[in-house]
Amino acid sequence: MTEKDLRMSEKVFNIGGMTCAACAQRVEKSIKKLDGVENVSVNLVTEKATVLYDSQKVRQSDIREVIEKAGYSVLESSKVNETGLDGERKQKEIRILWTKFIISAAFSFPLLYIAMAPMVGIVNLPFSAELHRLMSSDPLAYAFIELLLVIPAITVGYRFYTVGYRAFWQRSPNMDSLIAVGTTAAVLYSVYNTWMIANGQQDAVEALYFETAGVIITLVLLGKTLEAVSKGKTGEAIMKLIGLAPKTALIFHNGTEKEIPIEEVEIGDIVIVKPGAKVPVDGTVTDGRTSVDESMLTGESMPVEKKTGDQVYAATLNTTGLIRFKAEKIGCDTVLAHIIKLVEDAQGSKAPIAKMADVVSGYFVPIVCIISLLAGVAWFFGSDGDLRFALMISISVLVVACPCALGLATPTAIMVGTGVGAENGIFIKSGEALESLHKINTVVLDKTGTITEGRPAVTDIFAVSGEEPDGLLQIAASAEKGSEHPLGQAIVAGAHDKGLEILNADKFTSITGRGIEAAVDGRIVLIGNRKLMDENKIQLGGLQADSDRIADEGKTPMFIAINGNVAGIIAVADPVKTSSRAAVDSLRKMGIDVVMITGDNRKTADAVAKQVGIDRVLSEVLPEDKAKEITRLQSDGLKVAMIGDGINDAPALAQADTGIAIGSGTDIAIESAAIVLMHSYLTDVPVAISLSKKTIQNIRQNLFWAFGYNVVGIPIAAGILFLFGGPLLNPMIAAAAMSLSSVSVLTNALRLKRTAIRK
Repeated sequence: MTEKDLRMSEKVFNIGGMTCAACAQRVEKSIKKLDGVENVSVNLVTEKATVLYDSQKVRQSDIREVIEKAGYSVLESSKVNETGLDGERKQKEIRILWTKFIISAAFSFPLLYIAMAPMVGIVNLPFSAELHRLMSSDPLAYAFIELLLVIPAITVGYRFYTVGYRAFWQRSPNMDSLIAVGTTAAVLYSVYNTWMIANGQQDAVEALYFETAGVIITLVLLGKTLEAVSKGKTGEAIMKLIGLAPKTALIFHNGTEKEIPIEEVEIGDIVIVKPGAKVPVDGTVTDGRTSVDESMLTGESMPVEKKTGDQVYAATLNTTGLIRFKAEKIGCDTVLAHIIKLVEDAQGSKAPIAKMADVVSGYFVPIVCIISLLAGVAWFFGSDGDLRFALMISISVLVVACPCALGLATPTAIMVGTGVGAENGIFIKSGEALESLHKINTVVLDKTGTITEGRPAVTDIFAVSGEEPDGLLQIAASAEKGSEHPLGQAIVAGAHDKGLEILNADKFTSITGRGIEAAVDGRIVLIGNRKLMDENKIQLGGLQADSDRIADEGKTPMFIAINGNVAGIIAVADPVKTSSRAAVDSLRKMGIDVVMITGDNRKTADAVAKQVGIDRVLSEVLPEDKAKEITRLQSDGLKVAMIGDGINDAPALAQADTGIAIGSGTDIAIESAAIVLMHSYLTDVPVAISLSKKTIQNIRQNLFWAFGYNVVGIPIAAGILFLFGGPLLNPMIAAAAMSLSSVSVLTNALRLKRTAIRK
């Protein structure tokens, strides 16, 4: 690691005030200008800026300053995950937006009625005759009524002007700039005509555009409110995870039980968890026995037995007994907090497909302003100096061309997609991982712990005539009770599973490379391999054929001799997970090739591959060579996903196009992978790929509609179709269409929440 790497820091800033993709681009550009900033990613939906910077060249205060100079606020985010303050802040913002919309609508729609009713001759609307009379007899009073009604709408929409004009001043106009310029032009033109009326030119009453400004602000506020509500729904996965954690903890302090807020638990505290209560933090059991429901972490429906020395995790449910445990990981260090951070990071990241939209959005607003100006000038001269008509064209172009839909197209789909994954126990660490996964055409599966359970177990018992299989297992387990060898422990575990009593054994001797010898109830028991039997001149008889068949199946035969005579064979193997075969079948149906990689010998590897239906096997691969095998596959033009669980899989996970770690694996493997399967089911691999494909499809749909909306809307607003007898877009209709486009993109992204990713 270089000296520069040691100086690099990453900080996430919560940003308030961003309204469109151009805003996000503006914040990004402002931060990038700082010397020492290596990388910036601003996400419009999550309203976060992730900044990688050299701490010796730039400080956090410098970054905050440039964000605020750009016209946006930096929100404090301490303890957001633990307290839900971020969710409360967003709910408050939604309430404020609804209030602003209601106030604006309360004045703008009467204003619209007053402005339009006298002009509608086809339908006899209420008060239309009186309004027409007022418009004819006292146009100045009529104009002042409209002016008074538009003021409240402009007041509640003041932010469009403060932010919009500041962005113009800083040469990075955004959506607020378009709204500000369009409505300002309408209001100033109307004020000018009011002044003309006051000076005796009464026909200027026909050129009032106050209602256009008021209704545009109202409709845009409605669109922004609906956007905020939809954005809140995209973040439900985070809020659900936060809601899993209990708010208080019961600790044993100074000889008494004391309930305290979860934030006050310290490392080393003795925490008490009663039956039916949730575990507040991570730690190790010091007293008691119980069963804990860990389904929220592992997906396993059966409770897990816990005793002294076992680990317990925050937000898991204690089902039966009372336990005490020592708090070891609190706050942001718990497993749950890491999961929340994982999901947040993914939702705040950008997929490569988003870069195109970012580039377009950066140039979009200035181009729209130029089109608006050119269209207005062209129609002014083309309509023999009709300023009213030219102004309407110019305003329509500004309003209809809002880049909100374009900016929301990608991040909303990523946010919903990663949220759906999290709810299904599939944690996707970044937008890039989500996108790369849909391109995968080859999946490489590690054998031990991924395809198999990762721990040996008794699979077969062959007893000679006169011996019972359970009796043979009982004697073997009693002899192996003192063994630390995994095969010996598997035999003991097999006896426990069958409820067999473990007998007393003595004279235990471990014979290196051969097996063990022990005395059980006065009988001399030998357990080990063929060499141990040969050295003790024990004839195998008909068991030799069984031994060869067991070995061909990839299992390990362990011979048992009692008092110098062979008594049977116990076969031990690492059993294949029940989900492995189904996962391989699903991947093949998706057109994906499956490869198994392992350090085991060829015979064992082939036996396991045959059980799960894998044809291509890479066996006897050293741990350090696994990454090389992945590179070799990639050199053939394949897009490779590696699935593993061990420390030795970490380099291969990092090398693969997409690394997927099994949730029950090592921390190093999980850190190296781009995706984590918390349920540890291999069937979640095709589910993750399916989710990726559906999310990318959703992003493409969003981008199509966002681009298509502007491609169709701008020419109509500019009056090009009008030249050929087509429709002309009124500014108010343009505002409604602009809001609808953003809401439609968000609604389409939210469809992912209802998509069945499990068949």
